[in-house]
Amino acid sequence: MDARNRQASRPVRRVERDPGAEWDADAWWARIPAVRTVLDAGLDLPAGVTFLVGENGSGKSTLIEGLAQAYGLNPEGGSRGAMHRTRPTESPLGAALRLVRTPGGRGDAYYLRAETTHGLYTYLEELPRSRDTDLHDRSHGEGFLALLERKFTRPGFYLLDEPEAALSFTSTLSLMARLAALADAGAQIVVATHSPVLTALPAASVLELGEHGIRRTAWSDLAVVDHFRAFLDRPDRYLRQLLQ
Repeated sequence: MDARNRQASRPVRRVERDPGAEWDADAWWARIPAVRTVLDAGLDLPAGVTFLVGENGSGKSTLIEGLAQAYGLNPEGGSRGAMHRTRPTESPLGAALRLVRTPGGRGDAYYLRAETTHGLYTYLEELPRSRDTDLHDRSHGEGFLALLERKFTRPGFYLLDEPEAALSFTSTLSLMARLAALADAGAQIVVATHSPVLTALPAASVLELGEHGIRRTAWSDLAVVDHFRAFLDRPDRYLRQLLQ
């Protein structure tokens, strides 16, 4: 699918504050600069793959969880119909958001959250006539990629929270290929990540979260890319300071 058609048919065009929602402006999650940017000014979501990148605490996972809830997905992972819960840890951001959708652009939808995949695997294997009874028998990364192959199959709206946590370098490359194929087919994907490898995906949009809020940036200008380059070039400089 060409770029113009992908933009026109993407399931979600924009995320913004629901003017009818009640929320606490002093809550911890509402004071995160990136979250406040979305609540105050909204955020346009492009077609294809969008990466949310930033330090711990910058709001990446909070925004992904909010998008999942606003879309009607299980906040611990799965599809719209997934009915599993362990210990709720997500913020109520999703209830304060509304999504501006493309008419007729609903399609498939799925949310993979690295820290809750164990509960998702258990839920899936207990479903009647499940074909996902093998996920717990695989390594963490193998199970994650198998689930991706089975659930992320057609154009739709897909969310991933720190998928690199489960993956080796070569498995991360496999994930990149899968995301590229989905985007080419017309899927819209939002990924929260720390990975300088994953964010190198050509044609992806990269949003950097931080004290500034949210800004679009180039892969080569990301702080995480600069840090990894410097470390791999001279690890002794970092380690000398840390170990002293």
